[in-house]
This record gives sequence, C-alpha cells and structure tokens, in this order.
Amino acid sequence: MEKTKNKTEENDKEQTALEKITDKSIKKHKEKNNKIILIVAFILVLIILILATIFAVINLGNTKIIKGIYIGNVDISNMTKEDAEKTLEEICELKAEKQIYLNYGDSETVITYKALGTEYQIKNAVEEAYDIGRKDNIFKNNIDILDALINGKTVDLDASIDLDIISQIAQNINNSITGAVVQPSYYIENDKLILTTGKPGLKVEEEQLLEEIYKVLSTETEDEQSIQVPLYTAIPEEIDIEKIHQEIYKEVQDAYYTKDPFTVYPEVKGVDFSIEEAKNILSETKEEYEIPLVITKPKKTTNEIGTEAFPDLLAKFSTNYNANNKNRTTNLKLAASKINGTVVLPGNEFSYNKTVGERTIQAGYKEAAVYSNGQVVDGIGGGICQISSTLYDAVIMANLKVTNRRNHQFVTSYLPAGKDATVVWGSQDFKFMNTRDYPVKISATVKGGVATISIWGIKEDVEYDISIETKKIATINYTTQYVEDPNLPVGKQEVEQEGSNGRKVEAYKVMKLNGKVISTTLLSRDTYNAMKKIVHVGTGSQQ
Repeated sequence: MEKTKNKTEENDKEQTALEKITDKSIKKHKEKNNKIILIVAFILVLIILILATIFAVINLGNTKIIKGIYIGNVDISNMTKEDAEKTLEEICELKAEKQIYLNYGDSETVITYKALGTEYQIKNAVEEAYDIGRKDNIFKNNIDILDALINGKTVDLDASIDLDIISQIAQNINNSITGAVVQPSYYIENDKLILTTGKPGLKVEEEQLLEEIYKVLSTETEDEQSIQVPLYTAIPEEIDIEKIHQEIYKEVQDAYYTKDPFTVYPEVKGVDFSIEEAKNILSETKEEYEIPLVITKPKKTTNEIGTEAFPDLLAKFSTNYNANNKNRTTNLKLAASKINGTVVLPGNEFSYNKTVGERTIQAGYKEAAVYSNGQVVDGIGGGICQISSTLYDAVIMANLKVTNRRNHQFVTSYLPAGKDATVVWGSQDFKFMNTRDYPVKISATVKGGVATISIWGIKEDVEYDISIETKKIATINYTTQYVEDPNLPVGKQEVEQEGSNGRKVEAYKVMKLNGKVISTTLLSRDTYNAMKKIVHVGTGSQQ
C-alpha cells in the first residue's frame, strides 16, 4: 500500500514536470511566433509606407488633376488647370443663351443666363479640384486619390448673378401685373392737395425669386426651366400727413435776381394747409381725399423779370409720336402741359408723378396703349411715359443728377433701350435734382408728331456736350404663345400680338469738351423683357 502510494506520487511529479516542460515549450513557441508576426507586420507597414510615399510623391509630381474628378457634370480627369478652365469656360459660354421662363398670373417673362449677369466661379472650382490628393497629409491624399479613382468625386461650380437685375425683373413685374400693390400718393391740383390711398395687392418676393433662380442655375439639365414667380399680398404704407406737410409747405417769395454776381431767385408760391383739418378729413374711409390748400401767389414771377432769368438753352431733346392716335396725343399734351414752365431751384428735387398728378378720366386722360401683364393693352394715361423718357434724356444732357429712374418692361418704339424712363402711379416715379449753380426751367411742347423737352438756365464757366450711349450686353429671344380660338375655322391662324426680342443693355453718360471725350460714366444696366408673340389658332368649324 505504501509502495503504491509512493509510485503514484512519483508519477504525479513526473506528470507535473512534463507539463512544466510543455508549457515552457509552448510559451517559447508563442513568443517566437509573436516575434515573427511583429516582424512581418513591421515589414508590411514599412512596405505600405514606402509604397504610399512613392504613390504620394508620384502624384505630387503630377501637374494634372487626378482621375475621377468632376466639376458639375464635366469630367476633368487628367487635365491641367489651364485646360480645365478653358473647357469649363467654353461650356459656360454655351449656357449664356439658355432661357428661364418666369411665370406670374397668366403672363410669362423670359430671361437668359447672360442677361442675369451669371458669372461662374471657374477658377475657384478648378483650384479645389486640383488640390484633391495634394494636401499635407500623405495618408489622406492616398485615400482621396483612391476614393476618386473608384467612386469619383464632384466639385460644385458656384455661380453668382447681378442682384440689380433681380430687382429690375421684380419691379417690371410689380409695375405691370394685374392687382399689384399701390402705395399712397399725392399731388397738387390748383388749390387742393389730392391724396390717394394705397391698395393692398401683389408684389414679387425678391429673396425667394433669387433662391429659385439659383436652384435653376445649379440644375445640370438641358430641359426647359421655368419658375413660378413668388408673389405675396403687400400692405401699402399709411398716409403720413405731417411728412407730406413738411414736403409741400413753402413760404411765398417774389422772383428777383442780382447782377453781381448774377443769380436768379425764382418766385415761390406759398403753400400751406391745416394738419388738424387734414387729419379730420382723412378719418373718413375713402379712396381719394381733397385737402384745401392756402395758396399765396407771389407778386412777381420769373417771366416778369425778363428773359435774362433763364437766358441759355442747356439741353433739348425730342421724340416722335403718331399724331393720328388722338387719345395718346391727348395724354402726351396733358402731361407736357403739367411740367411746362416748372422751375427747379439748385439742390431741389423734381418729381414727375407729383408734378403731373394721377392719370384719371377726371383729369382729362384718355385710354391708350400701355404695358400690362406682358402685353400691350389699353389703359388710362397711356403714352405719358414718352414725356418722362424725353425729359430723362434732356436732364442727362443738361448735366443734372437723376435720383430715381427705371426702364420699361419692354423696349419702347420711341427710344432705344437704355434711354427711357417709365412711370407708374403709386409705384414708380422719375425724379432728378438740380445740381447746377443756378435754377433751371423746363419747357415742354407736343406738336406735329414731335414731343420736345428743353431745359433753360444759365451756363456755367465750363459746359460739356453730353450724350447717352448704349451697349447691348445680351439678347432675349421672344417666345410664341398659341391660343385656341373657336371663333376661327380649323387650320386658320391670326396674330394678335407681334413678338419682339428683349435685351440687356448698359447706358453710359459721355461728356465731351471741344469734341474730346472727357469722361464716360455708367448710368444704368437695364433689362427689357421679350414680348411674346400671340397667335390665335382656329378650332372652330370649317367655313
């Protein structure tokens, strides 16, 4: 028994010793394997580092854009920066005449990318594309290069447009759309102040329109693009009778002049009214108010102190009209009579709307052609913009400062694009300031098919020959609208309205002295809509 016990103990000792030897052997084997794995891993990392460095160095030495890079939808792989820029410039040039259709109400306006003043940030996009795989981090460069190679990478081509053009488009729509908001206005008629209340109405949401246009510019498609012009209902401003009083109040003054130095002081008609009485009148709910004025006439006028008050013709400009169109001619003569004889003192501002007044039947205006909702239709006072436009050119030629002016929605028949000035009651005025040393007097005549505006005053030491010169920037082709007409037999077509192209122009004030150009100054950048052609297509029975 003792023997067996000893034998068992010896076997256990041998087993333990064997296990220790085995564990030691396994441990040594594992350590050896770990060392081998570490060495192999180190070698692999080293190889990867070497290859990555070589890969990065090779690409750093590459002067071309890496493979798989797009700007927009244009593949510029393996191009130099110069080639990429040239390629994109050519593509963008082709986009210049692409059209965007702006829809509002039942009307449509067309504008081109070029007319919007679209400028693409080509250099910035190419630089961004070129920098891919060329950063400071070698590992990131390699990842970017492989990612572009496998999956492709697109760089956005940003674009900007002329914000003034958006304002012009919006104002053109505001001036012509049916149901547009009307702001309060006033004018003086004999011994009364005529106030018209504003009316809530539609107005273009310019910021949203801008966003919609940018969305179209970023869309890579050859399909026709159209935008529903965002409109909102605007509330007109409140009538500020105290502000109006400040604007029209004048102390009476007789006309006189001094000889040394020679200075003309034209007469000033005294104008005043009771603010409290006006507030009582305005407390009633009406569309038009008449505020009685206290008018004090001067004892002596400029006409009574002799022609020396305004001895020099500073500017003269004429436009032609169709004298056979009786209604339009009546409107021209009425508007001209309102501004004829007006004297503007140095530093004072002239307002066409406040001088001419609201165009109403009661004021004597007739229905004649006007622009509305993208078409030529009859409207009260049609044609008076010819007088404001003729005045605009005379004002520029007389070297006076224009403070408020807007071009028409379409190119007019009586003046080239860039030389007109539209007016809309309660929305758009034409204003200028007398920036000369002496008063000026406006003379306006409408006779024999010619409307003429002359500006008289006193010449200064240096007088320039001034003209308006225009430069066409873009053409906007007109579209054709076909209207089904059951009153016409099938197959017959009648043109209701001829189309005309729109355009974008720049107008410059050119000043010459002794025949030599002294200065050329940008006056305006104007955008004119294309006038659509309207064709009636017969759907009725055969005759």
